[in-house]
Amino acid sequence: MSTLTHFDDQGQAHMVDVAAKAATHRIGIAGGRIEMQPATLAIIEAGTAKKGDVLGIARVAGIMAAKKTSDLIPLCHPLALTHVAIDFKVLQASEAHAASILCQATVETVGPTGVEMEALTAVSVALLTIYDMCKAVDRGMTMTDIMLLAKHGGKSGSFVNSGTAANDNA
Repeated sequence: MSTLTHFDDQGQAHMVDVAAKAATHRIGIAGGRIEMQPATLAIIEAGTAKKGDVLGIARVAGIMAAKKTSDLIPLCHPLALTHVAIDFKVLQASEAHAASILCQATVETVGPTGVEMEALTAVSVALLTIYDMCKAVDRGMTMTDIMLLAKHGGKSGSFVNSGTAANDNA
């Protein structure tokens, strides 16, 4: 593991200087899930939630969150994103897992730094939005397995988080 890049030689937090880094096409893919009661999932699928189209609104919230990541995470660089996609996959309750919705965010840019934080923020906020829209009927929902699934581009090349439950995402 390399040293932490957000600290200088004196141990003080700082924003990493990316001025000398090449602008390359960069992709970050993150995933996560929200588990809920089967009845809650049925409401989402039927489109009868009182606040509206749960997944449609969660998708827009995730996109907005990716664009605002540098406002939320103190040392993230503001980035000009070229693409953000939020995908959902509904999983009915079974012996293997609870009723749940998987979320996957794919974020892209051309620039000197990666978009992993933007993808992770997008997934987190999309899942939080599902919780917010459905909490009146199910306060026991659980968000879990939020993680970076893959990143591509930049000096360090590609990373794929293989063998994780969240890789089953949309």
